[in-house]
Amino acid sequence: MRRLLLALLLLPALPPFAHGAPHAKAPVVEVPNADNRAEQLAKHYVVLVSIDGFRYDYAKLYGATHLDAIAKDGATASDGMLPAYPSVTFPNHYTLVTGLFPEHHGIVAMSFYDPQRKERYAFNDAKAVTDGSWYRGVPLWSLAEKQGMRAACFFWPGSEAEIAGARPSYYLKYDDKVPDEERVEQVVEWLKLAPAKRPHLVTLYFAEVDHAGHEYGPDAPETRAAVRHVDSVIGTLRAHLAKLHLPIDLVVVSDHGMATEQGGWIDLDQYADFTGVETAGALMYPDSEAAAAKLYAKLRIVSNKFKVYRRDRMPAELDYTGEPRIGDPVVVATGPYSIRVHGPADSARDHPPNKGVHGYDPHIVPEMRAIFYAEGPDIRKGATLKPFENVNVYPFLAEILGLDAPAIDGSAAVLEPALAGAH
Repeated sequence: MRRLLLALLLLPALPPFAHGAPHAKAPVVEVPNADNRAEQLAKHYVVLVSIDGFRYDYAKLYGATHLDAIAKDGATASDGMLPAYPSVTFPNHYTLVTGLFPEHHGIVAMSFYDPQRKERYAFNDAKAVTDGSWYRGVPLWSLAEKQGMRAACFFWPGSEAEIAGARPSYYLKYDDKVPDEERVEQVVEWLKLAPAKRPHLVTLYFAEVDHAGHEYGPDAPETRAAVRHVDSVIGTLRAHLAKLHLPIDLVVVSDHGMATEQGGWIDLDQYADFTGVETAGALMYPDSEAAAAKLYAKLRIVSNKFKVYRRDRMPAELDYTGEPRIGDPVVVATGPYSIRVHGPADSARDHPPNKGVHGYDPHIVPEMRAIFYAEGPDIRKGATLKPFENVNVYPFLAEILGLDAPAIDGSAAVLEPALAGAH
């Protein structure tokens, strides 16, 4: 931390927080959780930042100098971090804070159907995302609160729901319009609270890079500008954290990368009859084994742009099986192709796929790889990590915070080389 403070003293004078267009300050929901227990007060702090859609090589491609400084002062996965399959936002954000693959935590896609509940979950359905019964596992903020350590979330999928019997002490309802600078300002305000009220775990989320990547593609100047913007905000955050003189570990990740879409929509209903079959995007939920077998037989031979599997015979490296919410059969794209069961109804207006896309197997589409950067008193300077699965972030953070983690898919041993004192 002393090295970080010295480096930041050499930065230009810190600018005041900028707010851009007028926007009412986002309201924080404060939960009446207990104060930090006495044994938690001396423990270190973690600020976990997610930059949605920030591909593993964006920092090098577009000159993200502040992220590069974190890599030099701390640890990084220079060739990226492997997202869970499917490499989309909600499943991976929830994997990062539970250490579980989607097949185990239950958030298997952005939108899906649960054949047992006979209900749908969708990322843009406020009733669903705030209903804790959809989520399994113990999110890091719930783990902290249950062990007498306060937590705060400035946005994170799952943070608006009560999960595992707990909520973070401070959280906000998602509002994409909140300026990034205001998000940083609130994090700093939380860390200035009296020790009894101060959260030791804080999550922070930025979406602009993902928006730009989708709309313009990963190679566009607009995406470069979004990368430069969020990198600047990270620089502001680093400088303000240094001025607090607290033992803070800053960890910056992303949920997935981004690839250039190829070829337009592939509509599966051109190859098979889905009459009476529940669907969600490319997921399908036939109501019998016979119907599932029929769909599999029809779809498995029609295109080299996707492969089709029965759910119980999915490739082991995807860790995507067993859970009925996944559907059966399962279609896995072989490249950056946009697949859905149905296009819009005849009366509805269709639209082309986004220029930038994600959701693919990171083992065969390397553009899906995410980022991992960390610096602070618990991080070994100059640590360079080989690509690792993002389920291992959770036990790494739990160890830094001194929390007892439950049984999960990740392992604390994977990121041990990034910890100070490691050899």
